[in-house]
Amino acid sequence: MGEISQEAVERYLEGHPRFAKEFFDKKLQTAALGETSKRSAVQGPASGSFQGLSPEHEAALCLELLQAMREEAGSAEATAHRALQRLAQLLQADRCSLFLGRSRNGMPEVASRLLNVTPTSKFEDNLVVPDREVVFPLDIGIVGWVAHTKKALNVPDVKKNSHFSDFMDKHTGYVTRNLLATPIMMGKEVLAVVMAVNKVNASEFSKQDEEVFSQYLAFVSIILKLHHTNYLYSVESRRSQILMWSAHKVFEELTDVERQFHKVFYTVRTHLHCERYSIGLLDVTKEKEFYDEWPIKLGEVEPYKGPKTPDGREIIFYKIIDYILHGKEEIKVIPTPPADHWTLVSGLPTYVAENGFICNMLNAPADEYFTFQKGPVDETGWVIRNVLSLPIVNKKDDIVGVATFYNRKDGKPFDECDEHITETLTQFLGWSLLNTDTYEKMNKLENRKDIAQEMLMHQTKATPDEIKSILKFQEKLNIDVIEDCEEKQLITILKQDLPDPKALDLYEFCFSDFPVTEHELIKCGLRLFFEINVVEKFKVPVEVLTRWMYTVRKGYRSVTYHNWRHGFNVGQTMFTLLMTGRLKKYYTDLEAFAMLAAAFCHDIDHRGTNNLYQMKSTSPLAKLHGSSILERHHLEYSKTLLKDESLNIFQNLNKRQFETVIHLFEVAIIATDLALYFKKRTMFQKIVDACEKMETEEEAIKYVTSDPTKKEIIMAMMMTACDLSAVTKPWEVQSQVALLVAGEFWEQGDLERTVLQQQPIPMMDRNKKDELPKLQVGFIDFVCTFVYKEFSRFHKEVTPMLNGLQNNRMEWKSLADEYDAKVKVTEEEAEKQEEGNTAEKAAEDTGGGADDKKSKTCLML
Repeated sequence: MGEISQEAVERYLEGHPRFAKEFFDKKLQTAALGETSKRSAVQGPASGSFQGLSPEHEAALCLELLQAMREEAGSAEATAHRALQRLAQLLQADRCSLFLGRSRNGMPEVASRLLNVTPTSKFEDNLVVPDREVVFPLDIGIVGWVAHTKKALNVPDVKKNSHFSDFMDKHTGYVTRNLLATPIMMGKEVLAVVMAVNKVNASEFSKQDEEVFSQYLAFVSIILKLHHTNYLYSVESRRSQILMWSAHKVFEELTDVERQFHKVFYTVRTHLHCERYSIGLLDVTKEKEFYDEWPIKLGEVEPYKGPKTPDGREIIFYKIIDYILHGKEEIKVIPTPPADHWTLVSGLPTYVAENGFICNMLNAPADEYFTFQKGPVDETGWVIRNVLSLPIVNKKDDIVGVATFYNRKDGKPFDECDEHITETLTQFLGWSLLNTDTYEKMNKLENRKDIAQEMLMHQTKATPDEIKSILKFQEKLNIDVIEDCEEKQLITILKQDLPDPKALDLYEFCFSDFPVTEHELIKCGLRLFFEINVVEKFKVPVEVLTRWMYTVRKGYRSVTYHNWRHGFNVGQTMFTLLMTGRLKKYYTDLEAFAMLAAAFCHDIDHRGTNNLYQMKSTSPLAKLHGSSILERHHLEYSKTLLKDESLNIFQNLNKRQFETVIHLFEVAIIATDLALYFKKRTMFQKIVDACEKMETEEEAIKYVTSDPTKKEIIMAMMMTACDLSAVTKPWEVQSQVALLVAGEFWEQGDLERTVLQQQPIPMMDRNKKDELPKLQVGFIDFVCTFVYKEFSRFHKEVTPMLNGLQNNRMEWKSLADEYDAKVKVTEEEAEKQEEGNTAEKAAEDTGGGADDKKSKTCLML
């Protein structure tokens, strides 16, 4: 082969420019740059803008970087790697590294992304995967300090620099002697910190190195800024999509919070860029029912000792919704999740619900505070790596749930932008609860309006003429306007007209209202307040007391049994228990005042139908109140009366006293719901057992009065005893009242049969009225006997009620046996008739003889 001339080589290279470029990149450029750097150290700076490079070499270098930016536009790390390779050559640095800036949990930090880049190293070897990255807070290491000060730093000897951290050296075995570090900024934000480590053939980096470093990093800066801008665009695009779809789904579902959350989270799942996320829902109820707290206060149930939300609610997740996005999409709903469920076992959701913090965790299984599952959490083999958890907060700043996101899809940790996106979503959802709350309030207001209209149409406040019929100030004082009367004068004339309590047996358990008119019962009610000495003590205006008493009487409807007479009887029995039964010694005068007033009001505006009928008929009351429907209505009605200043008999109490009265009203009236009777009777029995063992009365009084819960339980049981007291009256009274009760039940049964198209239970079925004695015996045995037996043990003064109950049971049992005997005779006669006749004749005779078989028991009463 002959020799190749220079001209032939030049012609070939000019005809094959692509080959020329590839050969230069591969063979010559690295050597040329190295030689150039060596010459620059000896000869001084050249005329190019990069120190030590000729204009030709500088142009070639810039062209190479621009082409790299174009070819690898999708990967900022790959382009930055090419730049760092050249930078290591130019600076004669042993290696270069790139740390990216970011924020988590509101704290800025820098994380290694490219480490140990040399002129000949491979990109794959230098790229730090997310699971192995090294993170520096801004107060640790020189790289953190540079990010903090946002200024370049040339460190000739790292051992003499107080900010140097040898963590990386210990981790890798490398020895750092000197370094050059510069931040890359975008506005005021630190995007990255680039570091050149250990000057080769010199003890430190020179001023010229600093200038080359700064100028050459302009390319890296462009790369990172372009990448960051694209990332921010992607973030804002995701945020807008999440908000748009959230708003769309939020207004689709207003009736149910769970459905609202589920629809939104499912719709935006593709924009969250995570492998899995779960939503834990918290109960928003802040207060328990008072009867649910009694077992805790009595020490029968351990109180809740776990963590609580900032507003004091117990942290109990009543439902977990688990969204699986890796592999096959799936949604799992876990009602009442166990504490060891994988979403809760770490303790992170509970911690977030307790403190209201956003928690962004890198390499979560390695955390020592939270106990994340280190292996696969389910059969799919999926493993937790990075976690972002944040609270869902409503407009009232109450935490209603916790959203937890797992493993960003690109493998990187969740950053500040992810926190902002998810916080925007959860905040929007929390605020959207205002819609569901408003919708619920609107429905309740609608129901309240219906009830209020019904109340206003049926009930009105006592008129002045009605007040004058009791408080006769015109006749006795010769004053036309009641406002001109002095309070003492009104008290005097009212007392003169009130009946004698002994003459009417108001102190007796055997009291009967039958001989007394309904109007006179109003006066009797007023007398009872004077008898317990609360009118003058609590400065109750006589006019207000009279108007309230008369209005309460008008508040009772003219139903068969639950009318004003029943309301007064319950109030009279409460008075008798307090005074004759000597239970007043456990209560203050204010408490006795409230208990007597609540007893009078306990069934106000009763409709003659029970709670079950309200639910079956879906009445406005049932829609408004979830439990103890009628009792809550009686309570609300009573409180409504007290809101009117002209009816507020407690108007001269201070705020704390008035709150106590309202609470006692709630306990007393709600306690008349027999559905709650079986909850409270065991607690009452334990109090009676304890008092029975005590030697002195003073000891028992101290035992009861020292604990408000015990007083409430006794008061609640007193209300039950008062409500059922008709069953303890003398037989001639009890037998008549029983027919009134049965009559009201039968009327409800008629409604169930005609309106609801349902077959009533035997107690409500007038076609089975002959079974009344048997039903009465069962009611006495199953419900009533316990009440009066325990009260008789508690206070022997209450024994007359038990005696009356037992006597009435004997009477009812006698009638029940008589009825059973008649039924048996009738059945025997029917059997004999069947034997002598054909099957068809026997059937006809049996059907025709139905009227003869009816018992006359109830007619005898």
